[in-house]
Amino acid sequence: MKNIIKNIAIAFLSMSIVTSCSNKLDLFPQNDMTPNNAYATMDGYTSVLAKIYGSLSLGGNEGDGSPDISGLDGGSQISFIRPFFNLQELPTDEAVCAWNDQTIKDFHNLAWTSSDPFIKGAYARPIWNIGLINAFLREATDAKISERGFSGADAANIKNMAAEARFIRAFNYWVAMDLFGKYSFLTEADQTGTTPVEKPANEIFAYIETELKAVEELLPAARSNVYGRVDKAAAQALLARMYLNAETYTGAGKYNEAATYAKKVIESGYSLSTDYYRLFQADNNTQTNEVIWAINCDGLMTQGHGNTTFLVHAASGDDAPDYNVGSGWAGYRATKGLSSKFYSGNTTTTNDKRALFTTSKYKIDPVENEIDDITNFNNGVHVKKWTNNYVDGRIGNHPDRNFTDTDFPVFRLSEMYLIYAEAVLRGATTGDKATALSYVNTVRSRAYGNASGNISDASLNLQFILDERARELYWEGHRRTDLIRFNQLVTDTYLWAWKGGVQGGRAVDAKYKLYPVPAEAIMVNPNLTQTTGY
Repeated sequence: MKNIIKNIAIAFLSMSIVTSCSNKLDLFPQNDMTPNNAYATMDGYTSVLAKIYGSLSLGGNEGDGSPDISGLDGGSQISFIRPFFNLQELPTDEAVCAWNDQTIKDFHNLAWTSSDPFIKGAYARPIWNIGLINAFLREATDAKISERGFSGADAANIKNMAAEARFIRAFNYWVAMDLFGKYSFLTEADQTGTTPVEKPANEIFAYIETELKAVEELLPAARSNVYGRVDKAAAQALLARMYLNAETYTGAGKYNEAATYAKKVIESGYSLSTDYYRLFQADNNTQTNEVIWAINCDGLMTQGHGNTTFLVHAASGDDAPDYNVGSGWAGYRATKGLSSKFYSGNTTTTNDKRALFTTSKYKIDPVENEIDDITNFNNGVHVKKWTNNYVDGRIGNHPDRNFTDTDFPVFRLSEMYLIYAEAVLRGATTGDKATALSYVNTVRSRAYGNASGNISDASLNLQFILDERARELYWEGHRRTDLIRFNQLVTDTYLWAWKGGVQGGRAVDAKYKLYPVPAEAIMVNPNLTQTTGY
């Protein structure tokens, strides 16, 4: 098994929202398994940490069944990867969905409301995860460690686990801040059952920054932790990403800090993988020279429809065997806005190996194919970036290939190269343009296999960086955030097929740069207020 993922059997971890989307967390001990019993051994601490990591790959202890959050679908609505992908990619040029499931089409149309069930799940998941982490941290204090008789290596190990948990809590807060701006807020100082307060984005930003800088000194050195668990470079990578978007979050740019922390990761010993496509295959856990942190997925141990199983199945149809899955869901594809970043004019070939678009089965021309009918899966650019394929041809861990073994890289080295370059172009004085150009060309040399795709200093500008981020990072959960940073998500500066619900695309209300607080959350928590415009 891929290291940290385990079956969780500790019954007291059955946490749930008291009422639908109330965000008021309670712990329900079962079978006399109290915290003192559960944390009596190192195995107890390790199992809870596994659940903390597992909350990013599964919607509940039984995959989609017995969901952590009641009242919502465990696969499509309260898992982590699938809702995150939907909210980050569907409102952009990189993804459109053929299905008519509830309100799913409202996302590409940029027309959602505060009653949207998918938004409700995306709002509830981070605060549930945070509540779980807070409970763990209350049991990992020096006093608790001493009281339970742990010392030496065991005590140090628990402290290391606490640092990892603090990072994952900061990561969850970053996700929430990015999607919603203001958000429900709890720490381990708030006892179980406390009604969360609401904090604005600038306060959440400051909290995340403080936490990440603290754990940066506590986490294992880069590349020294077990695969799937975070290290110092993960904290630095999240800081770099957050600093790049600081002006969006707080109104004040932090480009010097973005360049500084991206450079820390770049110099920490990681290197680009030779083959881009291998970063998104079933054996991508072998690409640890580039992947800084990944959410582990496994066809036997993490059977759910909300992790990379969704990313692979939803992008395939009759060609499902080419993706190494048993069946295709014929749902998600991209607009011409994405493929046009790779192809020039009417050309249908490119030397850029990142253009992982399928032309088989449906005979799709990735340049000429237009989306005349959103409900027709044959319309649009089919993406074959995420697959369940193994380089050695293995079938995979699940015998029927219904669930994938492909991990979800959260941070990759190439993103750090692009963060550094953009920060410099936006005025960072802690970097220089010559280094920025060399980093961009390092990314492009991997993409082309040689220097034929390298650019000159004159071509390196902000719009090029935005387009290069699309080429390098598409379908990894970046595009909405990027378009907001470049003021292109809601404006008519850049249009794509069916943006705003019309075929040629249109500008939409600026309120759609943030998601609303779910109406049900406001009903049950008087501390919450609605986002402007909803």
